[in-house]
Amino acid sequence: MHDIRFIRENPEQFDEKLKTRGLAPIADRILQLDKQHRQILTDLQTYQSQRNTIAKAFGDAKRKGEPTDTIALESEKIKQHISVLEDTAREEEQKLFDILAGIPNLPADDVPTGLNEEANKEVLKWGAPKTFTFTPKQHYELGEALGLMDFEVATKLSGARFVLLKGSLSRLERALAQFMLDVHCNEFGYTEITPPLLVNDAAMFGTGNLPKFGDDAFQTNHKHWLIPTSEVCLTNIVAEDILPHQSLPTRFTAYTPCFRAEAGAAGRDTRGMIRNHQFTKVELVSITSPEQSEMEHERMTSAAESILQKLDLPYRKMLLCSGDMGFSARKTYDLEVWLPGPQAYREISSCSNCGDFQARRMNARYRNEQGKPQFVHTLNGSGLAVGRTLIAVLENYQEADGSIKIPEILQKYTGFSRIGN
Repeated sequence: MHDIRFIRENPEQFDEKLKTRGLAPIADRILQLDKQHRQILTDLQTYQSQRNTIAKAFGDAKRKGEPTDTIALESEKIKQHISVLEDTAREEEQKLFDILAGIPNLPADDVPTGLNEEANKEVLKWGAPKTFTFTPKQHYELGEALGLMDFEVATKLSGARFVLLKGSLSRLERALAQFMLDVHCNEFGYTEITPPLLVNDAAMFGTGNLPKFGDDAFQTNHKHWLIPTSEVCLTNIVAEDILPHQSLPTRFTAYTPCFRAEAGAAGRDTRGMIRNHQFTKVELVSITSPEQSEMEHERMTSAAESILQKLDLPYRKMLLCSGDMGFSARKTYDLEVWLPGPQAYREISSCSNCGDFQARRMNARYRNEQGKPQFVHTLNGSGLAVGRTLIAVLENYQEADGSIKIPEILQKYTGFSRIGN
């Protein structure tokens, strides 16, 4: 959510920033609605003042035994004016709120300008892609050949874009999640949370998933939403709170299933596990002061990178351009892991600094050192997408006979060193 005062004071800058996200100027429309709303409030205050004056006059006349009919008639007219203005003020406020709620965050100054992924900037590349003596297979070819990845049964149970894992692959996915949680909690100080998987409208609105992206989520008959990511839960832990500054930064992590309708991704990645309606993810969320947020963003991204490095999976770190960032983000790093099957880098983590954008939607604040309430900054990131990490392990650790070596660091979690022959 945007600060209306910033738009009043910087309308041209506001429009220029939105232009870098491919959006048309809108500051004039916002300021017009804001002016109308403020004028209605001014008129309302005038009538409320008159109501108080007339009420006093009515009381004085009654005490003196003077006629009150004229005063009562005038009082009734003013009450009617006030009632109409109160309704109009609410309507105008809602119009302004609805427009502001649909506008994405403004990019940070160091974010590259561009409208799609072609303008993203590579920050670093870690690890060298492995050279195979055979043609490497894609994850679904490996999983199906092992008899441990079943798309047909999943389709029978649920339809397209689902997968059923069996035996060693199911255990490997669980091991990856446990490994990630241990690293984030023990080495980076995150507090593990087991959150609800169903949330209400307010929680989805707070993180920016509503109202604009309702079609990309699943809603139950009881009007709950299945979480698209545990970011929704972890970030909203501090909704409506005023935190002491000593408690910041606060860091949460969770391993959960995630559910996405993928309404805007028709025809993309239809084979395999890359883009399913249900997947698992270890999420990272930080709540910080404005002064800490940039440093916390780098720290969070390094936590996600550490998982890839410990698994010895080659990746690259991308700084997303203005037009390729998520709705709530002001700056985002994507981590893209190397997949030998398609011979391509694919996103496995996205770490975003949202500034105070989500905090305004949630009314999440802290008391600064002077004791004044101030909006917190929120950050979120994948640490990592577990299913995609499973894909990366399968493809990068495959052998010529179709078996899969287990990275040494995972073997204490799996209890075995190889899947297959």
